[in-house]
Amino acid sequence: MSSLTISPDKYLATERASDLRSEYISGEVVTMAGASNRHETIVINLAGQLSNKLRRTSCRPLGGGLRIRIREANYLYADLTVICGAIKLVDDGYDDTLLNPTVIFEILSKTTEDRDHGVKWRLYQQIPSLEHYVIVDQITACVEIYTRHADVDWLVHTETGLEGQFTLSAIGVTLSLADLYEDVALEPDPLTS
Repeated sequence: MSSLTISPDKYLATERASDLRSEYISGEVVTMAGASNRHETIVINLAGQLSNKLRRTSCRPLGGGLRIRIREANYLYADLTVICGAIKLVDDGYDDTLLNPTVIFEILSKTTEDRDHGVKWRLYQQIPSLEHYVIVDQITACVEIYTRHADVDWLVHTETGLEGQFTLSAIGVTLSLADLYEDVALEPDPLTS
């Protein structure tokens, strides 16, 4: 990943003209790395579960192609989001920047782990509509679920093992780790083996 500093307008113009994706955090552009087979399999499994479980509700999953704006100077890409109700996009003549995710999913990799747990998580907490932030490990069967509590605090629950499941109360969905990790070559969890 490389970075450089430019204005938000220059970032958006460059991003929209490029085939590569990059994020923008307080003036710094960070180029995103490619995804692994494990990562993409988890994203597809997750999208499939969410699509089936959210059918005929006011919520729907969105792929990772839409950027999310947080305040005026931060633009991030999540691996998957869920919105409930009407989608809100930045009104700038484009349909590519989301304002109101209800759930954000990030699939961890060795290159993104620090950012997903660090600066991205701190920025995501500033989104008023966000109710759950879910971090999925792609190496072992481990999911961290952050849930907004009393509009100011966040509670964390960690679910491990393929027999596990977790509930996202804001969207009324329970997800199975066995389904999430289907066809993913996992390594033993060093904390439980």
